[in-house]
Amino acid sequence: MQAVDWKKDYEEFEEVTRQFYAGEVPAQKYKGFSGGFGSYAQRGGKASMLRLRLPGGRVSREKLKFVVDAVEKYHIDKVHFTTCQTIQLHNLNADSVCALAVEALDCGIVTRGGGGDFPRNVMVSPLSGVEKGEYFDVSPYAEAAANYLMGFIKTVKLPRKLKVCFSNSPENVPHATFRDLGFVARADGRFDVYSAGGLGNNPKMGVKVAEAVNGSQILYYIKAMVKLFVAYGNYENRAKARTRYMQEVLGDKYAESFREKLDEVKKEEELDIQVKPRKITKEPDGTAVEDKRAVPQKQEGLYAVAYHPVGGCPEPSKLKEIYEAMADMEQTEMRIAPDETVYIINCTGSEARKLLDITADSADTLFESSVACIGASICQVGVRDSQKLLTTLVEEAKKWGYADGVLPKIHISGCPSSCGTHQIGRIGFRGGVKKADGTMQPAFVLTVNGEDAEGKERFGEQIGTILESDIPAFLKELGAEVSQSGMKYDEWYEGHAERFAEIAKSYAE
Repeated sequence: MQAVDWKKDYEEFEEVTRQFYAGEVPAQKYKGFSGGFGSYAQRGGKASMLRLRLPGGRVSREKLKFVVDAVEKYHIDKVHFTTCQTIQLHNLNADSVCALAVEALDCGIVTRGGGGDFPRNVMVSPLSGVEKGEYFDVSPYAEAAANYLMGFIKTVKLPRKLKVCFSNSPENVPHATFRDLGFVARADGRFDVYSAGGLGNNPKMGVKVAEAVNGSQILYYIKAMVKLFVAYGNYENRAKARTRYMQEVLGDKYAESFREKLDEVKKEEELDIQVKPRKITKEPDGTAVEDKRAVPQKQEGLYAVAYHPVGGCPEPSKLKEIYEAMADMEQTEMRIAPDETVYIINCTGSEARKLLDITADSADTLFESSVACIGASICQVGVRDSQKLLTTLVEEAKKWGYADGVLPKIHISGCPSSCGTHQIGRIGFRGGVKKADGTMQPAFVLTVNGEDAEGKERFGEQIGTILESDIPAFLKELGAEVSQSGMKYDEWYEGHAERFAEIAKSYAE
């Protein structure tokens, strides 16, 4: 889809946005409209956010320059890397959000369908194409899927959003086995296909609907998913309108029903595709790099530099530093991961060293690389400020001085929607409330032992609810116990799940 195809749509977006800021459109009505353009009013209705749709989390140098220029031109003071591999620009006024949504089109960034009841950003394993040990590069297939899905925005009314993703290895980083539709790479160069999974309320693992699918056939499966969703999705009750509820509607016949729609599609149209493998022709410069944030690529002598700003919120000025360094680095691009890390790929050793220096503000420990959604200080539907909690915990952990790995990466969601993916965290927190001293106080529901790796997937067990003010003390006590054992958290928990529950019990009820 070319940018020109979408510009006309944004005339209505600007008209309704102006009306909202003038007080002529109620907040709930505006939310239902603006989400379709990748924008929502922030809490309080005095500012907006804009979600930049970036298929596979790929940020070319040209697209990064657009973000850098936008930050400077519109004085943007908050940027967020999301768990759906997008970039969100925050605290925008009516003028800036309307202008930016259109300006993005000229850079090949379409925000249309970035929110609302539409196909969302297609997700991909962030190091696809450069990762050692991957089955194959799935990103060309994801790009074809992303282009195809954009065609449904104006032609099909879905019950709710539809998330499609591709994984390149059993690491299952984008959660392909429990998304609305997931393509899972296999060692034989084909895909297994999973459907109707998802996090949030009523989480579900996906149903395997096909095995050993040739990549040329993926669009048939996408069209079948759309047809199934339209046929059996709940248009009456939004709380039960996600694809995972269709497992309850169709029961044991879900996979059969999917295949019926697939057969219909194959009879109706030709959707075969051919993709060109991406070639990385860059030569290394012979410089070796030993750093935990420099990931050796399968291309000998090249590196991917990992950068994880706390909470996925970099200082906006940092993006300019990164871009200016990348500008003369041939074939480099940024990739956003589903855990709010970004990778700058295809770096020579000397380039990697330069980028490591620039991104020295990155998380330094596993715990500091924890995940948090944008939180209730900005999000309209948020219950708790997940970003504030994470910042507090990171600062407290520095005082505790535990060795790296004693505390795991935690996942914090401000509400049940699981934008912080709390349900797959080794330790997860989900915003809520708890009665204490006769009043309702800020709190988080504690979950434990989530896992996302293919073949080991499980949602975390809910333990209880902890007052927000008690969470630092809980993690400090837990860390002390793990530290005394001489083990890292994952190893410790494997043999001490009951002890974890005992520690948690004194805080969570």
